[in-house]
Amino acid sequence: MSWLTKYRYHYISRPVMRLMKQQLPPISPTEQDALESGNVWWDSELFSGKPDWCRLHDLSISKLRPDEQAFLDGPVEELCRRLDDWHITHELYDLPPDIWDFIKQNRFLGMIIPKAYGGLGFSALAHSQVVMKVSSRSATAAVTVMVPNSLGPGELLMKYGTPAQKDYYLPRLADGREIPCFALTGPEAGSDASSIPDSGVVCRQDFSGEKDVLGIHLNWEKRYITLAPVATLLGLAFQLYDPEHLLGDKETLGITVALIPTNHKGVEIGTRHFPLNIPFQNGPTYGRDVFIPMDWLIGGQAQAGKGWRMLVECLSEGRGISLPALSTGAAKVAARYTGAYARVRQQFGMSIGHFEGVEEPLARILGNAYLMDAGRILTATALDQGQRPAVITALLKYQLTERMRRLINDAMDISGGAGICMGPSNYLARAYQSIPIGITVEGANILTRSLIVFGQGAMRCHPWLLQEIQAAQAEDVAAFDTAFMGHVKHIFSNLGRSAWYGLTNAKLVAHGSPLTRDYYRHLTRLSSQFALLADYAVLSLGGNLKQRERVSGRMADILANLYLCSAVLKHFEEQGEPEADVPLMAYACKLTIHRAQQAMLAAFHNLPYPWLAKTLRTLMFPYGKPFSPPDDALIHQVARLALELSATRDRLTAGIFITNDPADRMGRIEDALHKTLAAAEIEKPLRKLMKEGKLAAHTVAEAIVEAGKKGLLDKFSVEKLLAARRATANAVRVDDFPADYFRQGEEKNPLLSPSSVRGA
Repeated sequence: MSWLTKYRYHYISRPVMRLMKQQLPPISPTEQDALESGNVWWDSELFSGKPDWCRLHDLSISKLRPDEQAFLDGPVEELCRRLDDWHITHELYDLPPDIWDFIKQNRFLGMIIPKAYGGLGFSALAHSQVVMKVSSRSATAAVTVMVPNSLGPGELLMKYGTPAQKDYYLPRLADGREIPCFALTGPEAGSDASSIPDSGVVCRQDFSGEKDVLGIHLNWEKRYITLAPVATLLGLAFQLYDPEHLLGDKETLGITVALIPTNHKGVEIGTRHFPLNIPFQNGPTYGRDVFIPMDWLIGGQAQAGKGWRMLVECLSEGRGISLPALSTGAAKVAARYTGAYARVRQQFGMSIGHFEGVEEPLARILGNAYLMDAGRILTATALDQGQRPAVITALLKYQLTERMRRLINDAMDISGGAGICMGPSNYLARAYQSIPIGITVEGANILTRSLIVFGQGAMRCHPWLLQEIQAAQAEDVAAFDTAFMGHVKHIFSNLGRSAWYGLTNAKLVAHGSPLTRDYYRHLTRLSSQFALLADYAVLSLGGNLKQRERVSGRMADILANLYLCSAVLKHFEEQGEPEADVPLMAYACKLTIHRAQQAMLAAFHNLPYPWLAKTLRTLMFPYGKPFSPPDDALIHQVARLALELSATRDRLTAGIFITNDPADRMGRIEDALHKTLAAAEIEKPLRKLMKEGKLAAHTVAEAIVEAGKKGLLDKFSVEKLLAARRATANAVRVDDFPADYFRQGEEKNPLLSPSSVRGA
């Protein structure tokens, strides 16, 4: 060791290490498990300040296998065609028995289970495509299908089950003989799942005719458990204790996961919650003095106390597929059918989609649908290639469900009365009602944004921070010195890049085509600035960063928007950079880049040492705010894409259930669009005749007939115009009911009766 190294150890690294140990809280075992579950991926490139765009460019995007495409074209298409959402959500409050049978027989509940065990063995992309398509018809059916393939016994068994458990349970889960649920959340442990109060105590007891069986005595109270009311197999998370040291020296073993038949003695199950008129099976479960043998633990006795890591690994993957797919399905439905509605619905003699006030929310719907699909596909590709990007799956879930919230609200605004009047013809209202469900489950969005994304991301993705903390906790000066010197170099590199990119707007970055190059430049600049800002936030706040959740949330917004913009560029390139899609790509990029900039500036205003923050802000943005949101001209271009038939519209909405059946709640709008556009050129001379006073009729329908009688329009044109008028009337109609209809419904269904409500 040279004298210079010794000097640095003694006078620089050791004092800084002691200071860091004082300032930063130690990493708890549960936090360590969370940090070690999954891995980092493209998020680490964005955190680096110098993303390797070639890595993203060379990534081979997942494609559906022939058997996966056949499943989508066959059983999924048929399921969607058979789903009557009004019957499900208003009359039956459940999927009909024949739909349950169809789902089981076609192994929808075993999509992720390998073919060797009788499942479908689908990729993450195929899983996502199925959920997205089913969700475009029924949120109830989509949730029913997605939950067993997300966080549940199937995935836990596949990763951690014993050979005997896999051989017995996986085939039964795949073909629907077993309906699984997973009980994690309880009254006292919602978002703070690591504080589960439900307990199991290791003991010996007689069981099934055998004496002195080693097992666990359980008590639990859980709620919000999807599929619990119909489940035959209960996955249960609980705290395990061993006061008699029957398993070893430790008395508190930690969170453990067991698999329990719901007909087992002491298990209470079967009642229901009622989540916002989206009546998927969901309810509480209780266990009173339940004894289970040790081999009912998933993975057997060897996995006792290891449940938290099992859960965070499975949750991080499942939430990257299920709710993003459901959200994207809703976005595509809104883009296709609300756009069609805006074209056929007329006010003041013109389509409402041509009003600038309507163009703005319509463009938001299309632009967000495009970027949501891009993020969904890129993340599914990562999962298919063996990546487990816990931070990315968390940010994708919260971003896509939040964007769904906004665009469904936009769709409701455009639809007006047709959106708010419930009935068999309404395709939008149930999606509107379901919004808070996606926001809440699989990690509440407030928690995910304010604590998890940046909190875990800074630790996992930063090239040096975690190494520094671990070395400081171990008081390893040599390891800390290596990490600290690397960190210093990292800071100054990003400082230099940020200043240079601020002055030049990254003009020398040459990645991408002429259509995308500017956006790559903007992302490169923002990535460098984000990396520098992240270091400033961590070093200035230290251990207080955990409590500064608004700062952490803004940092999460920066990372999320950079990731989604990256996904948009990759998506555009993968589709061959079609010129007609440029407005969608540009809108999505401008939107995410502007939001990242705004979140960055807001973070600067709320960090310690305002003088330093202002200095860094001036260095990064020497000419003020460089990035603007989509302008009016671009908004107009994007909105017009919703109003016409085109390959762009079909690409944007690919993967959902599409029909032009005039008897279908969505097909009637598609049918009206086709007929309206087919008659558009004929309608122009008719309007001219009416304006010139050559027709005495007061309504358009009467004018069409009069023009035909007077020979001003030929028979073919008259029929085409009348067909368009009939289709439009069908598209804009709303349901109405007899005055006593809802009272009859209350009498028929006890769920509607106030006297049936059971207190918590």
